[in-house]
Amino acid sequence: MNQVEADRAAALLQAQQKADQLFKQVEAQGIISPNALESRINQDIYDLAERMFGISTYWHKRIVRAGTNTLAPYDENPPDLVVGEDDIVFLDLGPVFERWEADFGRTFVLGSDPVKLKLRDDIEKAFANGKQYFNRHPEITAAELYRHAQKLAKDYGWEYGGPIAGHLLGQFPHERIPGDKVTLYVHPDNPNKMRGVDAQGQERHWILEIHFVDRARKIGGFYEELLTVG
Repeated sequence: MNQVEADRAAALLQAQQKADQLFKQVEAQGIISPNALESRINQDIYDLAERMFGISTYWHKRIVRAGTNTLAPYDENPPDLVVGEDDIVFLDLGPVFERWEADFGRTFVLGSDPVKLKLRDDIEKAFANGKQYFNRHPEITAAELYRHAQKLAKDYGWEYGGPIAGHLLGQFPHERIPGDKVTLYVHPDNPNKMRGVDAQGQERHWILEIHFVDRARKIGGFYEELLTVG
């Protein structure tokens, strides 16, 4: 890896580390709490990020989902719910730190429900497995990685909940093809190899996202961070 690419990777990792700090403060300050509206939590996180890092730009909509809303994939806009006493909640945020994008997702469990705790822990393990799988297969295509994410869901006793399992990330705004929801995504219909360069000859960097659901119990969990760095 040349120095330019090393600097790009380091900038993306630094942005992710700041996102991790933000999420840790969200938890430490009790922002995700029973009886809070998803929209209130969303605003409180936005305010916290602005105080901590001066962030006001997000490259995608900020997602806070609780209860049955955790079944909904990114593109849906379910009704604003109140967090329950023994609930499961996930965050999916895309803050921009000094022109570098982060995309970070975590799941939080209020209470001690063993099924919800297992779901939270399983998605983190599945992410690690998915990253290892990617690293072991240098010629992997986006469709192959998506199928692996589906297999992981089944292996852990869940269902895969999203139409994709990741996407590109980079310097804001990252590479896009207008109207194309396949080519630059970890999508089941994307046959392209993930390792390669973009139109500017720069190495592509990817996010891996894990969304497992239990439709019978009406719960889901979400875990997301960099696949190609770190």
